[in-house]
Amino acid sequence: MFGIDFSELIVILAVALIVVGPERLPKVARTFGHLWGRLQRYIHTVKTDIAREMAAEEFRQLQQKINQEVMSAEREAHRAVQGISAQAPDAAQADAGAGTRQAQTGLDPEQKKS
Repeated sequence: MFGIDFSELIVILAVALIVVGPERLPKVARTFGHLWGRLQRYIHTVKTDIAREMAAEEFRQLQQKINQEVMSAEREAHRAVQGISAQAPDAAQADAGAGTRQAQTGLDPEQKKS
């Protein structure tokens, strides 16, 4: 992680042996290893929490976008229905007029074509 070579590690261990002493060096090494493990678990937990929050935020944004698209589609469908409803009375009048003409002539429009 830090780019420590084997020769640098030997120097660090030699200095630690001189500073701490041979009696306490195993205990210090165990404590250091324990603390290093706790630090790594803490960093992993923080990274996981950040990733989870980012995913949740992306999900919220996607959900808002989908809701907006659904609302837009509903508005368009409502406008289309209103447009059809507005045209329906005109079509009904045209159909009624055709029925009146058919009744006056006594022939079915299909029969006229043949």
